[in-house]
Amino acid sequence: MDWDKLRIFHAVAAAGSLTHAGDTLHLSQSAVSRQIRALEESLNSTLFHRHARGLILTEQGELLFDATKAMSKRLDAASARIRDSEEEVFGDLRVTTTTGFGSLWLAPRLPKLYEKYPDLKIDLMLEERVLDLPMREADVAIRMKEPSQADLIRRRLMGVHMRLYATQDYLDANGTPQTMADLKDHRLICQNTTSIQVAAGAMLVQEILANDVVRLLTVNNYFGVLQAVQSNLGIGVLPDYVTDISDRLVRIIPDIESNEVPVFLAYPEELRQSKRIAAFRDFVMEEIKILRKKRRDETER
Repeated sequence: MDWDKLRIFHAVAAAGSLTHAGDTLHLSQSAVSRQIRALEESLNSTLFHRHARGLILTEQGELLFDATKAMSKRLDAASARIRDSEEEVFGDLRVTTTTGFGSLWLAPRLPKLYEKYPDLKIDLMLEERVLDLPMREADVAIRMKEPSQADLIRRRLMGVHMRLYATQDYLDANGTPQTMADLKDHRLICQNTTSIQVAAGAMLVQEILANDVVRLLTVNNYFGVLQAVQSNLGIGVLPDYVTDISDRLVRIIPDIESNEVPVFLAYPEELRQSKRIAAFRDFVMEEIKILRKKRRDETER
């Protein structure tokens, strides 16, 4: 099968348009169209339905597009490995993690990484959906559970607990609850139990809501919960790492917390030798080492 035709087919399928694919490939629309027709003739199959709004893949086209997507991702991985210098760390690094961890823990620490590796280009993808690392939807992931996919190198980073926090201003104005039952007199700020989140956090919220909590504000990520708490709107259910980025938070009712949530870093086996991955992994582990020492020092005071 002609690799050049497959490359053009992949661009057309991704763009849904001969014109847009031509712009990407720096080819005329007619040249792109000729290549697609030639590929269809060689396969004796129709790959696209043509209509006024653009192109839609046929069933046969979908099968071929799945194959070219996998090929493209493998080629990207090979290209990244080839580009990795023995001495330098540079190039693109796609990092995926949850919105809360990425925005509250990781992003504030990235200036240190960029200071050390200014030519590293990070694409930070924050979403609750678990991206497929072997299929190269991302290069490296930080996940709130141990990855189950095969062919991944994984390392446990730390454990996180969901706890109750408020600002001192809020507590001065509304009183400090001492027991779970006292929370009925306060507004609870949390993620909705039906939203995508770690099970331990959802279970803790369900337990709290069972105590006749009437006033409630739900947000679909922990970044939003933190902003609401810092605006003195109520008491929030937040991961314990938020205390490292905000000195305004006061933990309340210390015996209320979720089960431990394990945090794992993972990346594909094929990227084992990547200097970019190694630099990011070592940076994250060093930051966690610093965090643990800080917490030990605070405990010993």
